[in-house]
Amino acid sequence: MGVDDLWYLSKRGPGNKRIPSQRHGRGKRYRVRYQDAAGERREKLFDLKRDADDWDLTVRTGPTDESKVDQSERLRTFREYGERWRLCREVGWAVETRKRVESNLRCNLYPQFGDSALRAITLTDVLEWLTIRLAEGTPKTSLKLYFELFDAVLTGAVADKVIPDNPCDNIKMSKILRGLSRAPKWVPTEDQVLKLIDNIPRRYKAVAWLGAGQACRLGEALGMEDTDRCIDRANEELNIVQQLRYSPKEHGGFYLGEPKAGSSGTIDLDSVVAEVLADHVSLFPPLEIELPDLTSGEPVHRTAQLMISTTRGNPFTDRTWSREWAGWRDAAGWPTHGTFHSLRQLLRDHAHYEPRRPEGRSASPTSQVAGDHVGDLRALVAASRSSARPDRQPPAGRICTEDSRRHSMKIKARVCPKCARRSWRHKHPDQEARKWRRGDLNP
Repeated sequence: MGVDDLWYLSKRGPGNKRIPSQRHGRGKRYRVRYQDAAGERREKLFDLKRDADDWDLTVRTGPTDESKVDQSERLRTFREYGERWRLCREVGWAVETRKRVESNLRCNLYPQFGDSALRAITLTDVLEWLTIRLAEGTPKTSLKLYFELFDAVLTGAVADKVIPDNPCDNIKMSKILRGLSRAPKWVPTEDQVLKLIDNIPRRYKAVAWLGAGQACRLGEALGMEDTDRCIDRANEELNIVQQLRYSPKEHGGFYLGEPKAGSSGTIDLDSVVAEVLADHVSLFPPLEIELPDLTSGEPVHRTAQLMISTTRGNPFTDRTWSREWAGWRDAAGWPTHGTFHSLRQLLRDHAHYEPRRPEGRSASPTSQVAGDHVGDLRALVAASRSSARPDRQPPAGRICTEDSRRHSMKIKARVCPKCARRSWRHKHPDQEARKWRRGDLNP
């Protein structure tokens, strides 16, 4: 780098007199040579010395646009850069993430910005796109997801010095999507859960109990095996170590993957849920099927003993389950936004839950619990993702019931008797509460 005077030669003549060059008096006089981000040597001409010095100083500090990329890079379209951005990053993504990102780019971002040059996308363009999508009735949660992906791609373009700044930086999605974070999630009541379980065929009731009684996600419930790997009946524990996935393109069909980040761990197995699972296995033997197991990081083909299968002897895909769930949900009178995740939300949103036994009915035996008529919800105990043992993950919540006397110590050890707050995040300053947390005091 440096400023060159093109009107005079670098060497001087007799008497230290400057020697005019052949282009003396023609064209711009001063030249600044520099390297762009790709390492290519470039130059720029100026009429005034001060302009050349300013440019040279700016190039040395790095923020000048022309010093970052060449012309072809600055004219790159959003579609071209988006595909390059995706392909270079998907090596560390799960199969579902790869499919979701590719689909969102192709269906939601490329139609609007695909043919536009990256440098031509402005703040107004982004706001216009958000306004159009909201007017079209796009769900706010989905639109927020699309915007975050769009922002991530443009952030990568800034890091690669393709564009000087990200137009999404000045957009406050919380103001655009007012009420999104404050909108309460729908949580079913006890009667609504009972009615749903009554409408689910007996073959699939165990899935609902895993969601309502153990806070399992759908993939975790469908991927549950009747082995010590998942169910440790001797220690009354449930190991959340895998979930069932389906990807014919990547793995040829079904495969076992890791649970959602932060969800792996060991949880207490509620005794009634354990009876439901045992009764399910006695009625519907596990499905033995060879699957790729990716939970260890590398694909390992092994024979899995899946507890849940269709009437045709196949594992469940999420789409198949969604179709069946819609019928059960409608028969139970649930709203359309009542999903399998709503069962987990019941446990997460209630520190204390007092289930009501139907009038005139005594405690139900195992056959009634797993049958067409579920007796009571005393088994709806939220499975903590941890306990006092240090090898467990933080719990997701636990429900305290007065009817669960045979495992009341296991239940109450997770709920503060003073204010019903979860004990692993809550501390009382008094000595009595400290004794209670240690187990020296029975509330």
